[in-house]
Amino acid sequence: MQLQQLRYFLAVAETRHFTRAAEAAHVAQPSLSQQIRSLERELGAELFHRTRGNIALTDAGDALLPLARRILADTESARLAVQETVQLRRGRVRLGAPPSLCTSLVPDVLRVFRDRYPGVALGVREGGSRDLVRWLAAGELDLALIITPTSGEAEPALAVTELLHEELVLVSAEGLGGGRRPRRTVRVAELDGRPLVMFREGYDVREAALAACRAAGFEPEFAVEGGEMDAVLGFVRAGLGPAVVPGMVAARSGLSVTPFAGPGLGRTIAVAHGHEVPLTRAAEALRDTLLAHLRDAERDGELPPGTRLLL
Repeated sequence: MQLQQLRYFLAVAETRHFTRAAEAAHVAQPSLSQQIRSLERELGAELFHRTRGNIALTDAGDALLPLARRILADTESARLAVQETVQLRRGRVRLGAPPSLCTSLVPDVLRVFRDRYPGVALGVREGGSRDLVRWLAAGELDLALIITPTSGEAEPALAVTELLHEELVLVSAEGLGGGRRPRRTVRVAELDGRPLVMFREGYDVREAALAACRAAGFEPEFAVEGGEMDAVLGFVRAGLGPAVVPGMVAARSGLSVTPFAGPGLGRTIAVAHGHEVPLTRAAEALRDTLLAHLRDAERDGELPPGTRLLL
């Protein structure tokens, strides 16, 4: 069994078409077909049902597919590990994070990392924690910042380190009393009947805000619903209503910030990676950069009020 044969098999499995698979693999279609037949002979089983205009995996093909993906992923990891041996001058790291952290914590960490390791390629993927957990388990990310706990089924397969407890706060264009002077705190119950600017579905902050309102005995009203982070802050600045946002985002927003009265609202931020696949040197360096950045921020008093380091 050769790696090239597995690549050709994967190409056919993904395209369900021999000609398109050959084009994607940059090989002549007869050569690809010959290699697939050779692989089938070696395994002693047909991998595809071949009918006119329709290519489907056999049971044997279904069994091979996840193994082929893992073998090729491990091969790529080995190649990258060799490239990274010279002081991290080359390599790649794929980071996932919720949108709220991509507008607060992540840019500062990536700036420091980029200054130290300019040759390492960086990729960032935004998503909710459940999506991030799934992508980690599938090997599509090296590291992810997630909000814990999550309900992702794959989370036990991850190594999770809690980093921060962050307060959720209320931001508004003007103080909640209508003036520029902000109130000291606000109770969740006081949001009853006050239309809110609300994030789209999939935001962890949205779920936390809705859960808090429902626990206080009411269903919140929305002035605007469905925004991304920048849009939500823009709607608040336009005076459409207040919004519940993370403290690190609020600290940079220029808006009036009102904490919630005790016990308040908060979330726990963690860094996660797969248990089974060791971190590449680049991913380990990014993780170390993240931890050092947070410790330096705590030491220098640069964490927003209500944000507490858990390391």
